[in-house]
Amino acid sequence: MSHVIDLNAYLRRIGHDGPVTADLATLRTITTAHVAAIPFENLNPLLRLPVSLETADIERKLVHEHRGGYCFEQNGLLLQVLRALGYDVSGLIARVLWMKPEDAVVAQTHMLLRVELAGESWLVDVGFGSMALSGALKLQPDIEQPTGNEPFRLLHRQGEWRMQAQVKDEWRTLYRFDLQPRPTIDYVVANHYTSTYPESHFLHSLIMARTLADRRLGLRNREFVVHHTGGESVRRALAGVDEIKQVMRDEFGIRLPAHPDLDRKLAELPAAE
Repeated sequence: MSHVIDLNAYLRRIGHDGPVTADLATLRTITTAHVAAIPFENLNPLLRLPVSLETADIERKLVHEHRGGYCFEQNGLLLQVLRALGYDVSGLIARVLWMKPEDAVVAQTHMLLRVELAGESWLVDVGFGSMALSGALKLQPDIEQPTGNEPFRLLHRQGEWRMQAQVKDEWRTLYRFDLQPRPTIDYVVANHYTSTYPESHFLHSLIMARTLADRRLGLRNREFVVHHTGGESVRRALAGVDEIKQVMRDEFGIRLPAHPDLDRKLAELPAAE
C-alpha cells in the first residue's frame, strides 16, 4: 500500500496556513515557503547514514523530524505534495554544471519537477541548495523570469535545456536536462551514487543552504555565509563544534540528529579558507 502524504503536517512545516488550490499562485507560494522552511543539508551522507527515497521516510525526516535533505528528498517530497493537491506533475533529471565548465561531462545527479497547468508547462526545483528556485519558471526559452530572489532563465538548444541564474550581472548555468519524465528507479540509482560514491563531496563536506525572501544562507564546513539579494555577501568562520551546531539550529532551523559520530565529524571539518 502506497504512503499517503500528510498534507496538513507538511503545510504546518512550511508555515502555510492559507488556501491551497491546484493553481499557479499556490504553486509559487508553496515552493517559496518550502525553500525558506526546509533547508538543504547532507548530514546523512556525512554521517554515512542511508538516504531513503521512500515517501514515508522522506516525510518523517523532513516534516516530522524537522530535518532537511538534498534534491531527491526535497523534490521527492514536493512531488507527492503537489500530486496530493491535484497538480499534474512529473519528475525530470539533470546534469549539474554549477561551478563547472559549460561542456563538462557529468552524471545525472539532480532531480527537478515539471508541472502542467492550464495548457502551460512550469518548472519547480526546491532542491538545488545554494541556488534553490523560489517560485516557478514557465517552460519558455530565452526570457528573463523574476523569482523571489535572483532572475532565472531557460535556454533551449538542440533538444537540451539549461537552467541559468543571474548572479552579480552574470548568467551562470545550474544544470542541463531534457523533458523526458523519469521513473523512480532513475532517482534510486542516482541517489545511491550521490550518497555512497567514495568521491562524492556529500560524504566529505558539510553543506547546508536556506533561501529566504531577501537572502540566501549557506554553510560549507566551517564557513557560514549570508548572500543578501542584490547586495553584498557576509562571511563568518565558525570556531568549533558548538558554534557549527548553533548555526545549524538557529540559522537553518533543523533538529540535529542524535548520532554518536556527529561531534567527531564536525570537529574534523576543515577550517574556512
